[in-house]
Amino acid sequence: MATIEECRSALDKLSDNLAGADGDVRTAAALDRSLSCRITDLDITFVGHLRGGRIEVLDTLPGPPPEKAQIRLTMAGDDLVAMVDGELSFARAWGSGRVKLEAGLWDLLRLRKLL
Repeated sequence: MATIEECRSALDKLSDNLAGADGDVRTAAALDRSLSCRITDLDITFVGHLRGGRIEVLDTLPGPPPEKAQIRLTMAGDDLVAMVDGELSFARAWGSGRVKLEAGLWDLLRLRKLL
């Protein structure tokens, strides 16, 4: 099972990957939205913002997020680490129910370019 530190490191790496992306991926990531990433097996939630193509983690909270973020991810810590390391595709994880993504329709349409 991934640790809190490994999950936080994976989010930092994902942020770096998004910031260094080109074309459609960079455009899709250039949102300004509140973001939460709930790690179910650790019973924690990282909360922050997706802004300027980067993920800014502002806090790590126990349990579910106290407020509903505009973009909400839910998954196990191992799945987060595996996706960021390229060992698990987001589309496959999402399609099998291992990852849950919730957002408004407009945001979902933009984020699909990240797949």
